[in-house]
Amino acid sequence: MTSVPALVPALYECTLTHVRPGPVRNAFRYGTYLWLVDLDALPFPRGPVRFLAGFRHEDHRGEPGWSVRANLDAFLIENGVEPAATVLMLAHARVLGYVFNPLTVYWCFDQAGGLRCVVAEVHNTYGERHRYLLHTDAVGRAETDKAFYVSPFYPVEGIYRMSLPVPDRKLALAIALHRGDDAPFVAALRGARLPATTSNLVRAVLRHPMAPLVGAVRIRVQGVRLYLRGLRPYPRTHRQKPPGAPPVPEPGAPGATSPEKTREGQVRS
Repeated sequence: MTSVPALVPALYECTLTHVRPGPVRNAFRYGTYLWLVDLDALPFPRGPVRFLAGFRHEDHRGEPGWSVRANLDAFLIENGVEPAATVLMLAHARVLGYVFNPLTVYWCFDQAGGLRCVVAEVHNTYGERHRYLLHTDAVGRAETDKAFYVSPFYPVEGIYRMSLPVPDRKLALAIALHRGDDAPFVAALRGARLPATTSNLVRAVLRHPMAPLVGAVRIRVQGVRLYLRGLRPYPRTHRQKPPGAPPVPEPGAPGATSPEKTREGQVRS
């Protein structure tokens, strides 16, 4: 049985690889680092290093007035899953006030420490976010239909085959997008765990300066290169409503409605 890793928070220094098979083949890899944190015990570094690691609820999917944990609990309830006892999140933290997370992964554990489900939260470069609820097998694999516009050079169709085992000493994630008989697009993330000490954080930042911003820039540079090589974007037919509505009270706050009773409208997936 998969169980909660003992060492959190942790840093993972990683290599990200993308392989697009066609019609214009494109492959690249680069280094970065990510945090693995417990949503109930988010790290808040003190002193100057606090500018190198910030976690804010507005950086993730859900109601702007709720915590990351409350939004995730509401999403699980909306999808018929009991909220987890422990949730681990793999993501970039804010660096000098900026963050962009193409993929955030949440591992949700029950009271006994067993893995209940996995949530993959995808962000695109248009400021939109979507969550996939996954019930993985014993080695962390699951399938789900693509339901969200990410790369402009792929339509919203196909099947994601994901491998998202719980990180331990090593991190090894992979996502493959299958469309008909075409060779799949594959993204893979491989890394090694480091204790989340101040010295390790500073070294990671020096090796990968402004990692979230650099990652966002690289995505756009790759897009420009594909366009110049002849690929053209698919239309973005469905657009999420931009944030701006009055925030819904967080569960437990005065005037809040229990997520179990807000099946439509207030709780979004």
